[in-house]
Amino acid sequence: MTARPTTPDPRPPRSAPDATPDLSSKNPDWWRQAVVYQVYPRSFADADGDGLGDLRGVTRRLTHLAALGVDALWLSPFYPSELADGGYDVADPRDVDPRLGTLDDFDALVAEAHRLGLKVIVDIVPNHTSHQHVWFQEALRAGPGSPARDRYVFRDGRGARGELPPTDWQSVFGGSAWKRVPDGQWYLHLFAAEQPDLNWGNQEVRADHRTTLRFWSDRGVDGFRVDVAHALVKDLTEPLRDLGTSQPGHEAALAEMPPGTHPFYDRDEVHEVYRDWRKILDAYTPPRTAVAEAWVPGARRALYARPDELGQAFNFEYLQTPWDAGALRRVITGSLETAHAAGASATWVLSNHDVVRHASRLMLPPGTDENAWLLSGGHAPAVDPAAGLRRARAAGLLMLALPGSAYVYQGEELGLPEVADLPTEVLQDPIWEQTGHVRKGRDGCRVPLPWTTTGPSYGFGPAGAWLPQPPGFAAYAVEAQDGAEGSTLELYRTALRLRRKLIDGETLTWAEDTLAGVLQFDRGDGWRCVTNLSPGPVSLPAGEVLLTSAPLEDGRLGPDTTAWLAR
Repeated sequence: MTARPTTPDPRPPRSAPDATPDLSSKNPDWWRQAVVYQVYPRSFADADGDGLGDLRGVTRRLTHLAALGVDALWLSPFYPSELADGGYDVADPRDVDPRLGTLDDFDALVAEAHRLGLKVIVDIVPNHTSHQHVWFQEALRAGPGSPARDRYVFRDGRGARGELPPTDWQSVFGGSAWKRVPDGQWYLHLFAAEQPDLNWGNQEVRADHRTTLRFWSDRGVDGFRVDVAHALVKDLTEPLRDLGTSQPGHEAALAEMPPGTHPFYDRDEVHEVYRDWRKILDAYTPPRTAVAEAWVPGARRALYARPDELGQAFNFEYLQTPWDAGALRRVITGSLETAHAAGASATWVLSNHDVVRHASRLMLPPGTDENAWLLSGGHAPAVDPAAGLRRARAAGLLMLALPGSAYVYQGEELGLPEVADLPTEVLQDPIWEQTGHVRKGRDGCRVPLPWTTTGPSYGFGPAGAWLPQPPGFAAYAVEAQDGAEGSTLELYRTALRLRRKLIDGETLTWAEDTLAGVLQFDRGDGWRCVTNLSPGPVSLPAGEVLLTSAPLEDGRLGPDTTAWLAR
């Protein structure tokens, strides 16, 4: 693939189409209580029949999101990529992968989204590029010590002949985070070898990302999701520090070091980057939003969400919390406190393109090795799909009642489970190969969506799909659930319609007299949420029942069920 240069373009950026309405009169704080729907473009809808989802497919299905009642869609990467990491290996951050469409297709998507009242958030990937990026190809040709190599992290190796990696740093996907090139130097890749890390000490790198922010903002996007936001700035002073661990991701080392001092994760200097970005984002009317993907503890996460930085950060503690009333209450309370301290609103997410779908995950016994479960094809332990769906519906209704922004992953509104039994020969995630077939990877949550109950790909496209869909997907299809009383799709539509009417304010008050295993809180705007995580039915407090995730049992709230009530 040939990528065009990404140095700052002296020409004025192309304007968005005239059909895009002026959103300047809209509430600039829309994001604080928004419901954002994550679209993984390659798995959402295929318009041209090549088996891969594309932008025109997304545009054709935007009416589904408008009818669902979400406020915005977040597009995972759609940029030119060889898909060494599902699109997060970006060869050109200011273009569209030809297999997914064109910039005109992108403009049409934004125009239609805005016509339907939907905001558009795009993913940007600032930590690394694809090895096919024009800069990296230039670096390989230029050789050691060149300005081109300074845009990335190249180092000489250790050992008598430089045959050993410069440090013991490990890739998140397994193995060394260093790869040797023919002239003997090594380059850093915290993820796949096809994703060389950028050097954020280089001013060209910083300037190029400012250009990218302006490029998409000028085309009408309303915000950005920042991939691996905590890993941009590294301590590259010599000699580079070993970590003394072989664990991918180095979470243990991150926890053991004083905050802000890890050599490549969550360094204090990264916040200079985001303060610079905020000036650009605030120059637009309304200001562009941003949310950080930062896998760091809550107190550190708050730094990324400060008003003079990105403004919001994903709350992964909530996603990782087991289905337990006490644990959920602690995490919800802590998350609200953290967001308040940062001047931000809280974020809530149950599933995304990197984790086991929660309709399956929440049913796994505490302490289950999720990778071992995936390797077993989802059979050890077995997960009851009906019980998993019941719990997922209760969890979704609980999340949508919380103050702040909810991020819904595509298919969550259908109750889709993880496809844990994908044959190994169809796996696409580089984790499978890079770990020597030890970790199965993330393909099971990326299987293309079912839209119809029949067809070669259940309506995903006119032909097959890039990952095989199980026959059971027919029962989850939009066509099967549309208008069906009690379906998960109708539950989400009703919940989002009610939420728009009920949400006002960013606080909650816990009820102190609840039974063990029950979560109950009041919202200051006149309603309450009750979730029963205990093994038996419980009585509801006084109030008009507005919505339940499962039918009441003789007027009582059954296990794994959430209810919304008007006070």
